Amino acid sequence: MQDNQTMLVTFILLGFSEYPDLQVPLFLVFLAVYTITVLGNLGMILIIRVSPKLHTPMYFFLSHLSFVDFCYSSVVTPKLLENLIVEDRTISFTACVTQFFFACVFVVTETFMLATMAYDRFVAVCQPLLYTVVMSPKLCSVLVGTSYSWGLICSVTLTSFLLKLSFRGNNVINNFVCEHAAIVALSCSDPYINQQLIFFSATFNEISSLAIILTSYAFIFITITKMPSPGGRSKTFSTCASHLTAITIFHGTILFLYCAPTTKSSWLLVKVASVFYTVVIPMLNPLIYSLRNKDVKETVRKLVGSKLLCQLL
Repeated sequence: MQDNQTMLVTFILLGFSEYPDLQVPLFLVFLAVYTITVLGNLGMILIIRVSPKLHTPMYFFLSHLSFVDFCYSSVVTPKLLENLIVEDRTISFTACVTQFFFACVFVVTETFMLATMAYDRFVAVCQPLLYTVVMSPKLCSVLVGTSYSWGLICSVTLTSFLLKLSFRGNNVINNFVCEHAAIVALSCSDPYINQQLIFFSATFNEISSLAIILTSYAFIFITITKMPSPGGRSKTFSTCASHLTAITIFHGTILFLYCAPTTKSSWLLVKVASVFYTVVIPMLNPLIYSLRNKDVKETVRKLVGSKLLCQLL
């Protein structure tokens, strides 16, 4: 009986409803961002697939990062856009938990995908002669599969405990996305187990992924400083610059979001950080890698040139 009552519960996502005059401008901005996100990430996947020159471990990981960004943005942004143009901002318990489930899968996957890419750069810079042997297609598939699998395990675990909570009536979430902490806070059940689970899960994922990233780049920087040629140092560092930029933005936003105070006066700051984290970052990654990567830009030029040539013929 309690489970049936919980399934009938609805949540209200306030989003940015406190600013009615900004609903349409925000809708247009987020729609533009989402359009760029979809085109950028799917375009990156297509470019990597059609260009034999990009069939390397680094771009294999990048194509999966683009896929994860596309999926993650598609889980969150459509509901955000809907809530900006309709007055009814309710979402069912099932839909809310489902959104959290998929968002959790993809954000955890991206966390370890970035760590995997850091390890790939470590092998490429510090062990260049063994790179093709170490980063074999089998190992690359295992690393990517592990990232997805761990994201799924974390999400299934957290979601299964969420489903054990009980709720009543309409529950207001002062955000535009169904976050774990917000859902748990509205429960009539004891939240202790769920709070501990998310704390240990988030802490483990952040510390372990950052440990891999920082260790990898520590060895990379040591190797770069030992290179005799300034040109060689500059070229090697430039190959890592895009990945470092993506890592800094992603983990910097996560740390800011979860370390930010939760007082009433900080809710707008948390919302803005959440927008950046869930909507903007998936758009930025393909732009970062395409604008700073000569191989990607060269492939795009060839594709555009061949298309124009076909049209002329």
